[in-house]
Amino acid sequence: MAEKVRQEETEVAQYEERKIVILPRHCKGCEICVLLCPASVLEMKDFKAHVARIEDCTECMLCEIRCPDFAIEVYQSGKKGKAK
Repeated sequence: MAEKVRQEETEVAQYEERKIVILPRHCKGCEICVLLCPASVLEMKDFKAHVARIEDCTECMLCEIRCPDFAIEVYQSGKKGKAK
């Protein structure tokens, strides 16, 4: 019996070597990431976190570290969690 593998929806934003991935299914809309981002990279859209200005991202990773639902992943140079 073959099982269908459900591919999870993701929002991916990329700019140069920076990449932010948001898993909307995991996001409960608490806005912690939006409030903590020092560069105002994230916004709320339809009650979920959304990358609005990836080019302003400083890769501080506060959004990923503080997300209680593990809905955000920050990548740099193709490696997760590698800040400059």
